[in-house]
Amino acid sequence: MDLSYGAEYEAFREEVRGFILANWSPAHARDTERVAAFRLQATEAGYLYRSIPRRFGGSEQPADVLRAQVIQEEFSRARAPMEVVGNGVRMLVPTLLECGAEWQKEKFVPPTVRGEVDWAQGYSEPGSGSDLASVRTRGELVGDEWVINGQKIWTSRAHLCRYMFALVRTEPEAPKHQGISYLLLDLDQPGVTIRPLKQVTGQSEFNEVFFDDARTPADWIVGQRGEGWQVSRSTLKHERTGIGNAETYLVQFSKLLGVARSATKNGRPAIEDPVVQDRLAEIEGYLQSHKYSTYRQLSMNLAGKDPGPVTTMNKLVVTNLGHQIAALAQDLIGDDSLLLPVYGRDRKVGNERWMNQFFGSLGVAIAGGTSNIQRNIIGERGYGLPRDNVVPGGKASPDRKGGDGS
Repeated sequence: MDLSYGAEYEAFREEVRGFILANWSPAHARDTERVAAFRLQATEAGYLYRSIPRRFGGSEQPADVLRAQVIQEEFSRARAPMEVVGNGVRMLVPTLLECGAEWQKEKFVPPTVRGEVDWAQGYSEPGSGSDLASVRTRGELVGDEWVINGQKIWTSRAHLCRYMFALVRTEPEAPKHQGISYLLLDLDQPGVTIRPLKQVTGQSEFNEVFFDDARTPADWIVGQRGEGWQVSRSTLKHERTGIGNAETYLVQFSKLLGVARSATKNGRPAIEDPVVQDRLAEIEGYLQSHKYSTYRQLSMNLAGKDPGPVTTMNKLVVTNLGHQIAALAQDLIGDDSLLLPVYGRDRKVGNERWMNQFFGSLGVAIAGGTSNIQRNIIGERGYGLPRDNVVPGGKASPDRKGGDGS
């Protein structure tokens, strides 16, 4: 096994490092103007938004998974800003580039890439979570507008977003997977009510969104009418890819080591305690395994080969790792875990920030497809297990609900 990148890519690494050294300092991290200017410079240099055409605000670079990996590693190491974070860039933009009309790309992609508009994801409903195809929010075409009625829930940051991409049932008589359309809509209108949900942390990141004759233009539909399920699979694919990235958790693990060195247990540094060492070793073992698994997937993609069903495991693996890291940190910080997490730009830096991570690690087990659904996908598509439990007589067991949200 050769895990080196080779002379060409190591030379590219030095180029990226030189660019970051000349244009970025972590001291600028809270300066929004400097961050925006750096992102623009990095895009013009070909490092960010590589898959997005230049006419839509990207750098339009040839697909090169090793270059992308080098950029990810070096920007992370220098704590330099990468692409704008959020549903818009991470999920909607690649979906529009894949499935959207040309005018939709021209209208929505550039301001989203620049961070000028935010997008909410209108998928989950009170009765439609893992079984995503059972959405009941209705859309009726009246003249040149869709009239929308229904409710979405667990909608992250909807109270801060201008737009939403949503799954809406437009063909009520069609089978549930075939009667859904993928609509874009403006949340700033009288027919939309957004109510924040109070979380156990005291924060209100999630919302419930009500539609009462809300309206959106007839051509704000991505893909064909009734084919929203296929479009949504593209969005979910990009969401799970983002969640399954190993680099974020390698950074978190290095911070966890810092906590283990500074915390004490039985009067000595916690990192010297055998039990703590065992837990750290277990986490690092899984981290390194996942890291080299992604290298293997990267190598196969580079060679034009399909990595196979192992890709279905990425999101579940990092979900478990994130929770293990946060749980050990919670044990190490002791009484500080009783402090209420502090949010906002001016939050103080202290051990209580690990409680943000702990609660967040629980949420990731739901985002992008619940962990149990991911296990079903791995079993069915990876191991070829039957979709339903079979009881004598050949009938499906009634304890297995249909629908997998994938």
